[in-house]
Amino acid sequence: MNTPSYKELLDAGVHFGHLKRKWNPKMLPYIFMEKKGIHVIDINRTIECMERAGKAMKAIAKSGRKIMFVATKKQAKVLVKEAANSVGMPFVTERWLGGMMTNFSTIRKSVKKMQGIERMLADAAVSLTKKERLTMTRERDKMFKVLGGISNLNRLPAAIFIVDIHHEHIAVSESQKLGLRTFGIVDTNSDPNQIDFPIPANDDASKSVQIITNYMVECVKEGLAERKTKGDKKPAPATAPAKA
Repeated sequence: MNTPSYKELLDAGVHFGHLKRKWNPKMLPYIFMEKKGIHVIDINRTIECMERAGKAMKAIAKSGRKIMFVATKKQAKVLVKEAANSVGMPFVTERWLGGMMTNFSTIRKSVKKMQGIERMLADAAVSLTKKERLTMTRERDKMFKVLGGISNLNRLPAAIFIVDIHHEHIAVSESQKLGLRTFGIVDTNSDPNQIDFPIPANDDASKSVQIITNYMVECVKEGLAERKTKGDKKPAPATAPAKA
């Protein structure tokens, strides 16, 4: 996967940080300059961090483990959902439920309940009144909106990719408690030390989020492809030793 060029990242507005008064001093190593009261992110550091994070995500995908994508901000949720779906990875784009990771067994019960309702609605043998079907459909839709992205997640993911770690602080906290590998887009108002693989960039502009998320997803695709290729290679049959 080719890393986006300096110009591509510049055109996407990756370098625009927050107002100086909102900055987190721990972001200093990633800030290039201040212009008109706004911090400008060093794109060279962004590229460096993207490549480092991409290699790690590729390795996780190659190992067959799951990476959860998290983005509940309006300008990021749709594109992150599509990106996660393209590689069959779990995602949360509506609301992060407290305990989604730290109380995963309870969340799984809710998912099973949702799936049970789905089966009842699809089973023609189940007799339901019009009112019962409407009530169950509404409940199913409400649950699917929040839990649909993790409906096929049977155990905790190995890692989590977060858009705006400041906004998704609960997800970051739960991941830390469980020792999950953490990746995230980190703007100038956030603490990059909270996660394992920070990517300094504008986490508000959709173009910035998209170009970085797409790169990470391409790295995941490469990992999955290499895993498939490795699985397709069957060991050659053993040959009998030659007779003397």
